Amino acid sequence: MRVLLITDWNRGRGGAEDYMAGLRQGLVQSGDQVRLLTSSVGTAGDGHADYIAYGTERFAAQAFLQVANPFAIATVRRAVREFRPDVAVVNMFAHHLSPAALLPLSGTPSILLVSDYKCICPLGFKLLPDGNRCNDRPGLVCLRQGCVSFPHWLRDVPRYALLKRNLGVFSRIVACSNWTRDALLGHGIEAEALHYPAPLPPAGFQRTPSPSPRIFFAGRLDREKGADLLLRAFAHWQDRPASAHLRIAGLGPLRASLEDLAVRLGIADRVAFAGWLDQSELEEEYRHASALVVPSLWAETLGLVAVMAVLRGVPVIASEHGGLAEIVEPGVTGLLFPNGDEAALADRLQQLASGTAFPGFRLPEDAVERATGRFNQATHIKALRRIMEEVAESKIHTQSRA
Repeated sequence: MRVLLITDWNRGRGGAEDYMAGLRQGLVQSGDQVRLLTSSVGTAGDGHADYIAYGTERFAAQAFLQVANPFAIATVRRAVREFRPDVAVVNMFAHHLSPAALLPLSGTPSILLVSDYKCICPLGFKLLPDGNRCNDRPGLVCLRQGCVSFPHWLRDVPRYALLKRNLGVFSRIVACSNWTRDALLGHGIEAEALHYPAPLPPAGFQRTPSPSPRIFFAGRLDREKGADLLLRAFAHWQDRPASAHLRIAGLGPLRASLEDLAVRLGIADRVAFAGWLDQSELEEEYRHASALVVPSLWAETLGLVAVMAVLRGVPVIASEHGGLAEIVEPGVTGLLFPNGDEAALADRLQQLASGTAFPGFRLPEDAVERATGRFNQATHIKALRRIMEEVAESKIHTQSRA
């Protein structure tokens, strides 16, 4: 098949970019002809993009381009004309490509992959300013709740009207988890669930957990990711061993304030801020970590960082509302706690350190094997290709009847 992959490519490559890079590689290995279309923001597909549409992070210009990016519209139209794809697979488009960029796909069999809440939330997190989860549909309520400013809300009125209309170009919508599928359905968007995969550990990977608790966090240093909650729980962990340490990997606007918080809590000497880590450095962290903690305040749509940990035999302590509960089986692959509950997180850390849960900081081998089968990239691509073939075949039948 000729497959056109379309996605934003944000600055600071994250899980979404890793997923699309792996998807491209897997489709090529399956014998498909693949072209990648991205925005110019960030690294534009890490040099692998065949089509690049202009995008910007400048606030004033972005406010307009997020509604209708004429450069993206023209680039998608050109890619469809030149490449003539059998199917288009769209991942992220709301940040830079814009909902208007979907319109040139109206004559092409197309699939939308959904791994965030951007289709149903202007902020993309379904998290209210007071920390509670939002269950409302986007609209005037976003302004009333204080989630967005009046100019932001005013800009989003045409943006979401265009998004709602242009979702009709997709033959199928595929969500990254059952949780995300149900969230979309609650907003009137029908979808099916297909768990996203994560890379397997490299050849020769062996766990050598630190004998003393070594807690690991990896993610953006933003409010919704809950790194401040982890710091407070770590500080207030009453029976914390003297040798326990916390390692925080990632970049984001809250790094300075998180470092200040560690000082105020009196734990700065036990916390290391590692910054952004490449894959080889992450593998070393997983090798020695006692546990990965994913303390997200929002309901994660899935949580690929947790999948990676489980595939490497690392116990995961994670917030329970959201897709993380589809990865973490309590007592088997990790421990769950209510989102935002500092005392409960401290309790889970104590269970781990005391040996009540996961002695030796290891997961059972059979649990890792089951997770490997469930989140295997080859299995995922096989299932996605089946959907792609059905969508393309449906288009052929429609044309033949006409």
